[in-house]
This record gives sequence, C-alpha cells and structure tokens, in this order.
Amino acid sequence: MALRIDGKAVAAKVKARAAEETAALKERGIVPGLAVVIVGSDPASRVYVNNKKKACQETGIYSEEYALPEETTQEELLALVDRLNKEPKISGILVQSPLPKGLEESALVEAIDPQKDVDAFHPYNVGKLMQGRQIFLPCTPAGVIELLHSAGVEIAGKDCVVIGRSDIVGKPMAMLLMQNNGTVTVCHSRTRELSDICRRADILVSAVGKAGFVTGDMIKPGAAVIDVGMNRDENGKLCGDVVFAEAEKIAGCITPVPGGVGPMTIAMLMQNTVTAAKLQNGIGRN
Repeated sequence: MALRIDGKAVAAKVKARAAEETAALKERGIVPGLAVVIVGSDPASRVYVNNKKKACQETGIYSEEYALPEETTQEELLALVDRLNKEPKISGILVQSPLPKGLEESALVEAIDPQKDVDAFHPYNVGKLMQGRQIFLPCTPAGVIELLHSAGVEIAGKDCVVIGRSDIVGKPMAMLLMQNNGTVTVCHSRTRELSDICRRADILVSAVGKAGFVTGDMIKPGAAVIDVGMNRDENGKLCGDVVFAEAEKIAGCITPVPGGVGPMTIAMLMQNTVTAAKLQNGIGRN
C-alpha cells in the first residue's frame, strides 16, 4: 500500500515557519497583512475565505476581509484594489474566485501591485516564474513541491506528468517541476494515448477537476501520485481526480482528498504574505 502523504501535517509545519518569521518581523515593527476580497455569496468561496482568515490568526498575520455584494461593479472593485495597493498595512491582496458574471477577473489581477500579488497570478509574476526568478511561488504548485519533498521524493531526473494545463495549477506546476530538474510532460483534453503517457510517470500530478479521471491502470508501480482535484462524486462526497482505492494499491506514495494538497494551498499563501511584507520593507531581494 502506498504511503499517504499527510497534507495537514506538512501544512502545519509551513504555517509554523510563517508564524516564526511573522514574530521576528513584529519585533522589528513590521506586521504582515493580508486583504481578502470576496464578491457575492458563493458557498465554497465563503468556506475558503474563512479558512484563510483562520490561517492568518494561526500565523499572527493581520487580515482584512472585504465582502461585497454581487452587484458590485468592475469600477468599484478596481478602486478597492487601487486603495489596497496604497495601504501600508496590507502586504498581500487576494481576490477570491470565481467572481460573479460580468466581472473581468484578469483585469483585477493585473491591477494588483505585483509585490502584493500573493497568489502569483499577475503577468509580471508569471513571467518571473518562467525565468526561474520568481518573487512568489504560486500557492498550489508550491504546496505540491513541499509535499513531494516531505515524502522524500527525488524530482531531479524523474519523468513527471502533469494532467491539466490551467494557468492556476497545470502550467506553473510544470515550471516548478522543471526548476527541480524533472523531465515534464503536460497532458490535456487533446492528448493522445493519455493512459500510456501516465504509466511512464515517476511523478503524476492530476489537476483536471474530474472525479474518477485517473484509474489504477494509469499509474506506474511505485509512482508518486499527487491529486489536486477537488470534486464531488455521485453521492456528493468530496473526492479528487484519482480513484484512490485503486491507486493506493499501486503507487509508492499518494495524497488523499481531502487532507492532501488542499491544506497546502493556504499554508503557502501565508508564506507568500510574509515574503511580501519582507520585500516591501527592504528585507530580502526585489
């Protein structure tokens, strides 16, 4: 049976590190601050925002929430982002997605000061990542790298397959695996012979958002399997992309859903907020 990678335990270590750095900054009169903007009443978004606020409390990071009605206009949101860009108390800005119809998320992301873009979605930060000179690491892919390291998985020289090419996970995940000297194949909806490609992977990362997409016969014996998917099965139960019961019998190590990648995303957000506070106060590199 595969080793289950405990995302909650690894996330706790990352948050503890962020808390130590926050305490050290406070001794110098610097308080990291995170502003979270949520528009509308999407239930899942509300859960995510509450979890981020809780993580801020655990790490000593100052937080502000801006809960706006669904009828909020693009101009009002842009004005808020502009104000937060200029607010010294705020180190990082996060606009919770999805946004209500009629709001252009890309314009809001581009309006955030790149040094406060703790999600690492701004084109400036995406470009920095492509060059291997990133200021911030994108939260979910960075969390995956932490999980692999925690399980003792060597990335260098390994065949890595990423299923999914989204801007949030798939593309930056491939970049981080390459930066760790993995040999990366990115698969997507038009990839031919997907199962054969997956069976060659020493490290398989699935981020397609389809329950039961990765079955046991797609996994190389002993492979590290990272399941980024957050889905609901036919019974409404939370599950990932991977058929866990099958994969666990074949993989060398595997992340469960829930309790795998999910906790890491918020933990890495806390780390990015601390990094932002340092940069804005001339600590570390720009």
